[in-house]
Amino acid sequence: MKYMSQIVLLMLVLFFLSNKSFTQDAAKVDPKHYKVEFENDKVRVLRITYGPGEKGVMHSHPEGVVVFLNDGDGRFTFPDGKTQDNKFKAGKVIWSPETKHQPENTGKKPFEVIQIELKTKKK
Repeated sequence: MKYMSQIVLLMLVLFFLSNKSFTQDAAKVDPKHYKVEFENDKVRVLRITYGPGEKGVMHSHPEGVVVFLNDGDGRFTFPDGKTQDNKFKAGKVIWSPETKHQPENTGKKPFEVIQIELKTKKK
């Protein structure tokens, strides 16, 4: 009985630790839409492309900069189910905090984005 409770406790700890540290890397979980163009120890640069009506999968990004290469319409769905509709303008550059979302192109044209993800030093 004592060993069984220790095994259950160990399984629970591993479950919570793996969920806490596990991030849904966009380039790994959605390679159709995310391509790594450049990466070093400071940044990772993603090229993001979505065709009309295409929907991605839930994933996360660290903080960074986003550059919109063309006009577009999109929607982000967040883990809590809330949504945010957006209009993108070509040439717009924004700061993006760390986030987790599921993107969707709600427009009639494809759109393309460059996202520069910052890497932080682990302490």
